[in-house]
Amino acid sequence: MSHQSLVGRTIAGYTLTALVGEGGTSAVYRAEHPVNGTVAVKVLREKLREDRTAVARFTREARFGSRVHHDNVVRTIEIGEGEPGLHFLATEWAAGELLERYARRKAPLPADEVVVIVDQIAEAVQAAHAAGIVHRDLKPDNVMYDPSTRRVKLLDFGIAADTEMGAEERLTRAGFFVGTLLYVAPEALSGELVSPAADQWSLATIAYYLLSSCHPYAARTPREMFTKLLSQPPVPLGTAKEGLRIAPGIESVVMRGLSRDPAKRYPSVREFAAALSAAVATAAAEPAVAAPSEDDNTLLEKARALFRRRRER
Repeated sequence: MSHQSLVGRTIAGYTLTALVGEGGTSAVYRAEHPVNGTVAVKVLREKLREDRTAVARFTREARFGSRVHHDNVVRTIEIGEGEPGLHFLATEWAAGELLERYARRKAPLPADEVVVIVDQIAEAVQAAHAAGIVHRDLKPDNVMYDPSTRRVKLLDFGIAADTEMGAEERLTRAGFFVGTLLYVAPEALSGELVSPAADQWSLATIAYYLLSSCHPYAARTPREMFTKLLSQPPVPLGTAKEGLRIAPGIESVVMRGLSRDPAKRYPSVREFAAALSAAVATAAAEPAVAAPSEDDNTLLEKARALFRRRRER
């Protein structure tokens, strides 16, 4: 059965009305329910129904999501099996669009808008950390953003990990990396269980991307990206692209969040977001330096020419 053929099906009372997203392990549908109204329903891919690890990951995501209660995290409504092997997760429907799609069209974003987005992601992630969960895969594709209200919802806990999880409970083996390379902290590349500081790196990368439309590292292949993450510092935000203007204070905060040593980052994602907010406010309060006018440039060139002629005498 293809995912497209599930449109129109009813699973445990949820009528799937539209396919809204697909990933390697699951598909997400908009659905209607007689009691819960409009919801999102994630369904495990058919080819993975007999894969015990895939099923365990899917149910673990649902379990982790249900442990995190925050206005900026989508609410888990129901976890179940519509029929043998047909595993599903129903969550609240979040208005807006994926932050990745929005940023692809609009970035670089105004600094004040970036602060609003980063603040809300940080609050959602801090709630996860308080529940003993490290997200491990923060990226714009896992964030829903409504530009009309500037509301953010964190969507996905697919590869999250419990900070108290023992080695025997883990669904990835040491030495095997999970996550998205563009947003992963260097210390996560070994596949070992990481600390909440890894989520801060990912959040700082999101801020970097929203402010510049670039990423801290550029590579032509995954192997090259691995090598750079393990051996090189990130490109300073202020030099991410030609013509980009970033206040030094803002750059300093983002680059601290991207410190290769986790101990040198901020103590928490919330403190990173607060520091970014303060830096943006400070930059906004500083008087802008007026660009030289055409007359100023003309006078400057004349002065330089006069100085050269005098030196030549």
